[in-house]
Amino acid sequence: MKYDLENINARFGIGSQKWQEMKNNPLVDEKVIPFSVADMEFKLAPEITEGLKKFIDDNILGYAGTNKKYRENVCKWQQKHHDFTVDEKWLVETHSVVNAFFTAVKAFTQKGDGVMLFTPVYYPMYKAIEINQRKLVEIPLINNGMTYDIDWDLFTKKAKAIDTKMLILCSPHNPCGRIWTREELTKISEICLVNDILVVADEIHADLIMPGFKHVSYGTISKEALEHSIICTAPSKTFNLAGMQLSNVFIANENYRNLFKAEQATDADFACSILSYEACRLAYEYGEEWLTEVINIIDTNKKIIMDFMQEYFPQVKITQLQATYLLWLDFRAFNLTNEELEMRNRQKACLYFDEGYIFGKAGSGFERWNLACPTKYIHWALERLYQVYKEFAVK
Repeated sequence: MKYDLENINARFGIGSQKWQEMKNNPLVDEKVIPFSVADMEFKLAPEITEGLKKFIDDNILGYAGTNKKYRENVCKWQQKHHDFTVDEKWLVETHSVVNAFFTAVKAFTQKGDGVMLFTPVYYPMYKAIEINQRKLVEIPLINNGMTYDIDWDLFTKKAKAIDTKMLILCSPHNPCGRIWTREELTKISEICLVNDILVVADEIHADLIMPGFKHVSYGTISKEALEHSIICTAPSKTFNLAGMQLSNVFIANENYRNLFKAEQATDADFACSILSYEACRLAYEYGEEWLTEVINIIDTNKKIIMDFMQEYFPQVKITQLQATYLLWLDFRAFNLTNEELEMRNRQKACLYFDEGYIFGKAGSGFERWNLACPTKYIHWALERLYQVYKEFAVK
């Protein structure tokens, strides 16, 4: 490998959410890393770190807006990797994709309006609806064991409700790791267009695609779909830059774009940092080779876990990982409560996953495992997992 993706930097004491959470457990030692919150345990691409060092040496870190090199590289990345041809004028920056869909909910719906989610799903999406006093319109996905599918009859019915105004579409889906096909996205767009429903597509995981699969951007479905949607992207998951607080939102419809910006202005939520723009530019211009190596490791980690589970715990069902670095495991066959699962994992095995129930009631009995780490830690984790679940082992 060209890059050092086998060594990590422990993140105690710098405010890392998932590392600080482990401090509450006295059993945690230096071997323990968390597999929870969705940032990576890989060192950043040196093209980014060295580029930022030079930028800091050469520049004053004052107030800043966007610049042409940044905008060009954002647009080029979408074209090259997702066949999504974007106009620079569509680009609106936010501090995160979460900021983007919170802003969209406030800008394009009223209190009491219905907002649809395919569940289980990324938990801040529930918060965007709840905190802003909108109505959750839940469309539970159909769990087919290996993957999840949309309940088209239910979706069609709920979309027809007069007070349903928006769909927040997680694409690729988190936590299920599902890529929506062009045919599925076309059907979604047809249902939403005929019912005048705005689609807010969270495509933050769009670059983290497993070998053999391809992400389809909602913005490429049709001209009509593009004009009635907001496409949310970011370098944060792709290049482990969440702390830089920058997302790139594409709004082709000028009226929607102006309304979105007007809502941002009510919270003074528009200026990102000068370093965030530069980090994004460096990532998109020079980070592709690093990303390829990272995806190969994630794919390797997935295969190791699947082989282990098949040998020792075949009753644990694993959803096919098509995208993201987040493996969705179904432990319900063990007949343990959510509390019992969490106690075994965290207190006995020192395994810090994201508990499935935080993604909605359909996640009860599941665990979400962050695979973005050196492979040696996956082997260590499986050894610990075996010890606390060995009474369920088949051999």
